Amino acid sequence: MPSFLQLEQVTKSYGDRLLFADITFGIEEGDKIGLIAKNGTGKTTLLRIIAGVESADSGDVVFRNGLKVAFLEQMPAFASGSNLIEACLNGGGPTADVVCRYEKAIAGGDTAEINIAVHEMDNARAWDYEDRLKQMLSRLELNDITVSVDHLSGGQRKRLAIARMLMQEPDMIILDEPTNHLDIPVIEWLEAYLRRSRVTLLMVTHDRYFLDRVCNRIIELDNKTSYTYDGNYDYYIHRRAERIEAMSAELVKVKNSLRREQEWMSRQPQARAGKAKYRIDQFYDLKNRSRINLSDKNVSLEVKSSYIGSKIFEAKGISKSFGDKKILDDFNYTFARYEKVGLVGANGVGKSTFVKMLLGLVKQDAGEWNVGETVRFGYYSQDGLSFDNNKKVIDAVTEIAEDIDVNGHSVAPMQFLQKFLFSVPDQQKYIHTLSGGERCRLHLATILMRQPNFLILDEPTNDLDIVTLGILEEYLADFKGCAIVISHDRYFLDNVVDHLFVMQGDGVIKDFPGSYSEYRDYVATNDKNESSQVVRVGKKTQDERHRSDRAEKMTYKERREFEALTAEIEDLTAEKARLDALFNSGEVIDDVAEKSARYNVVSELLDEKEMRWLELSEKS
Repeated sequence: MPSFLQLEQVTKSYGDRLLFADITFGIEEGDKIGLIAKNGTGKTTLLRIIAGVESADSGDVVFRNGLKVAFLEQMPAFASGSNLIEACLNGGGPTADVVCRYEKAIAGGDTAEINIAVHEMDNARAWDYEDRLKQMLSRLELNDITVSVDHLSGGQRKRLAIARMLMQEPDMIILDEPTNHLDIPVIEWLEAYLRRSRVTLLMVTHDRYFLDRVCNRIIELDNKTSYTYDGNYDYYIHRRAERIEAMSAELVKVKNSLRREQEWMSRQPQARAGKAKYRIDQFYDLKNRSRINLSDKNVSLEVKSSYIGSKIFEAKGISKSFGDKKILDDFNYTFARYEKVGLVGANGVGKSTFVKMLLGLVKQDAGEWNVGETVRFGYYSQDGLSFDNNKKVIDAVTEIAEDIDVNGHSVAPMQFLQKFLFSVPDQQKYIHTLSGGERCRLHLATILMRQPNFLILDEPTNDLDIVTLGILEEYLADFKGCAIVISHDRYFLDNVVDHLFVMQGDGVIKDFPGSYSEYRDYVATNDKNESSQVVRVGKKTQDERHRSDRAEKMTYKERREFEALTAEIEDLTAEKARLDALFNSGEVIDDVAEKSARYNVVSELLDEKEMRWLELSEKS
């Protein structure tokens, strides 16, 4: 494959903070590469260096001559006051520039300029550009081309930027968090488009399904250098574990060798006189290699929820509209203890409004919410922190509480923030200087320090790295409380929620008894209107409500439990058979008391797991 791009020993630092050093890798035609790293390690900076927006401290970025490259930034910018067509033409690449010159020539009326512009339009084959642009905007659900960019939501601005980028027909595209602020149908459309396309791709995203289905190579930034894996995200996960294991073993050897060389170096200088210089050089080489830190510093979500009673909330006849737009229409639901539901739907359908009504931040037009006395909400808003940006991190947290209860132990705000990867120097930063990932971690810390038992998470996956997302998923899986999750991250939804509320517009919410992937499979193979499993919430009596409907099919978590039980039952059955054979063999058993005790434990476990297996099998 022809080489598109080569990085040679690229180094970048900010002040005394080194992001990465001597990064070297190549990108070939047809590569679809995912760039993975923890927040703050330089992913976005590296993309901006490759795109030519920032410069490296040293090293070279060399493109193939004539290569057309397009860059989608996290926060795309447009000229204020532009409509959608104008926004795409402005900065939309060479073809868009030709169209702009033609329209300017027509508006000016100069015959000579018009003739030149017509010739350029012919050469660029740009006569149908605006028609193709309108089709692209329509695919991305941007149908009103006259609207000003100043009135677009974050998701609409991202879709507009994607349209402008794809219309350039680049040879290579660089994407920085392309799925942020997009709703799931658009993410799936973009995923399918990139998978089919022959365009070469380099991107940063936390969307693990997107990585797995689109990428054929993964580049990881770790310990200020890069590691390349020729495969998708799933392949990377396995190979990374092997790399860390191998490097750990090598580090042990290096440190053992270093101890021997340290003893030699510590002897009197005359004892070393005349010995080979290579051994002294080897000592310093070993010393440098021993400084590699393979330990992962991860967010520690150890805070437990407060007690929650059996009454959570009951929605009675909730209706809400904004003008002609219905958000909810006679919504009725009784939320159960420990229930975890995903709230999905297109951008603008009213997901955030739904949770804000439950919290009392937005007033419903009709109906009432009856919330249990023990319920303590924790609200993670996609709008982010409401702190004074001119406060320091530690001061903002101390204002909330000077002592924080962590599993029965009182800790100071300084200790608590360290669990969220804010070092003591980081805690002295002003909030306005924090990165997107740091702001998300601080937001999460201020929520969990209050020990909520009902978490409402509105787009929690934006700006969090993959490792932190995994930790948050594990926390929610074991969370002894309730949760409503709004997210465009399909992998996150699949791992966290029991069922879905699908907001379909015009006030309609339908309840799906499973994961998001199961819902997409259902949509692909069934007519939604004829489903016996997807029911409209709120049009049934209380006794007929969703729990009886959901009992017919396993949830995603129950399916995983069922698969695990099958393997556990096989292992326990085999162990019981071995013990039976031993007891019936007539042989002398030295530890007969221990074996007998184990036999009783195995028998009880087997009965318990078989009973649970039978319960779940009735739902399959």
